[in-house]
Amino acid sequence: MEIAVIGSGDFVIGFRLAGIQKTIAVEGEDNLREAVHKVLEDTSVGILVLSSSDMNTLPLRLRTRLEESVRPTVIAVGEEEGGLSMRERIKRSVGVDLWK
Repeated sequence: MEIAVIGSGDFVIGFRLAGIQKTIAVEGEDNLREAVHKVLEDTSVGILVLSSSDMNTLPLRLRTRLEESVRPTVIAVGEEEGGLSMRERIKRSVGVDLWK
């Protein structure tokens, strides 16, 4: 299971430095949408990381699909995100509440 990160070059650089290999730097909403669709089709990806601001620019239907996705589990990083907390997302993807 791999972690994928999609976002601006500034956003993904920290993840690259942390050792995450599947990082996709994109500029513009169309490129973002295409990259998200490619990652959703990639069965080796278990976790997808996006910035909250990028998540909010996606069309409602795609955003809803990402918020409800179990595999890959989608985590929006940055400003406060509506919907599920990271704890709830991990619990849903792993099947166990790791904070208990």
